[in-house]
Amino acid sequence: MGRRFSDARALMSYLLDRREDGVADPIARPDFSSLGDISEIDRFVSQLEEAASAGAIRITKGKGRDSEQIKHVRLQDPTRLYDLLGRRPVAELAATTVERLLSVLEVPDALAPSIAAISAQWERGRPWQGFAAAEVDRLRTALMLATAILHDKHKGLDYRTFSRRIAGDSKALERLEGAVVRLLGAALELPPGARPRDALRTLGLEKFAPPLLLAGRIDFDSAELSLARPAYFGIPPQEAPRIRLREAPRYVLTIENYASFHRHIAEADRDATGLTIYVGGYPSLATQDALRALARLVPEEVPFFHWSDIDPDGAWIFRTIERIIARPLRPHLMTPELAQTLGRPPDDQGRPPKQAKDTAIAALIAYLSGPSAKWLEQEELDPAVPE
Repeated sequence: MGRRFSDARALMSYLLDRREDGVADPIARPDFSSLGDISEIDRFVSQLEEAASAGAIRITKGKGRDSEQIKHVRLQDPTRLYDLLGRRPVAELAATTVERLLSVLEVPDALAPSIAAISAQWERGRPWQGFAAAEVDRLRTALMLATAILHDKHKGLDYRTFSRRIAGDSKALERLEGAVVRLLGAALELPPGARPRDALRTLGLEKFAPPLLLAGRIDFDSAELSLARPAYFGIPPQEAPRIRLREAPRYVLTIENYASFHRHIAEADRDATGLTIYVGGYPSLATQDALRALARLVPEEVPFFHWSDIDPDGAWIFRTIERIIARPLRPHLMTPELAQTLGRPPDDQGRPPKQAKDTAIAALIAYLSGPSAKWLEQEELDPAVPE
């Protein structure tokens, strides 16, 4: 049943709204009970009859005793009704607004799917990711920032410096980071479950890179850090090439969770036989560069392991580190059996990384992609030295 109206122009505008929303034959009904007196009813009916005479709408009346009363109104000729109401089709307005969105900007082809999605929503009078067509200027700033990231203009810059140089506003990225990540999602593989700020960290955009935390028999230039145990050390990630190995570690273990990192070096490997690295959730670009340097430093025969939550985010972090180090990476305490036995059904299913045969967690990705998968936080497990 169509909506009821006591305002004739509102009724006719509603018919156009429904047509723009994809309804082929929209219908609306009058609400005479809300009209105060006969003069208001006459004015209401007169406006509808005028539109019907112009061929814009079609009026259907009741039967029997209601044969003189309007039962409902249908849209007949959208073009005539647009003219009658002095209104432009939303598709035309959307096209003009999208032109304004793109004006002057050299938008990469990689963002074309996002632009198409924006246009499709605005053509139906709907917002894109919360941005209505009237907010084109705000979205244009987000598009400017996303374009700059794809052109690598963010490399080596913190959040606010990048934002100031590109948008002329040091806090613009903080306000628009969600939209920037959604725009980039069409062009880059970003962690699907990450908060926008975490996703941008993986591209190298963060307020300031956190320190790289390591534990093991390692020295730093002339400083013999390996003499202090059990302990861990924090260095700027870009200084990773200055690390020296006192001796080859039995293993290298990267850990997602801070508490698990602490427990591993304090409980499982007090003698620091391995090299343990805290990656801080989604590894930032600076942390990724540090891991590459360490992978080149460690002898080929030393196995690399990673320990994360058993969930889509943990699988994405594993796959990221696997690509970074360019050598075999094994999961540590990350198996479907552990999740099935100790885990819990997730509140939302999430989206694991794309399946790949050349990964040691292929079976885990397949498990997480299934409808009965359970998730397990790594803090639920006691630390252990990798086998």
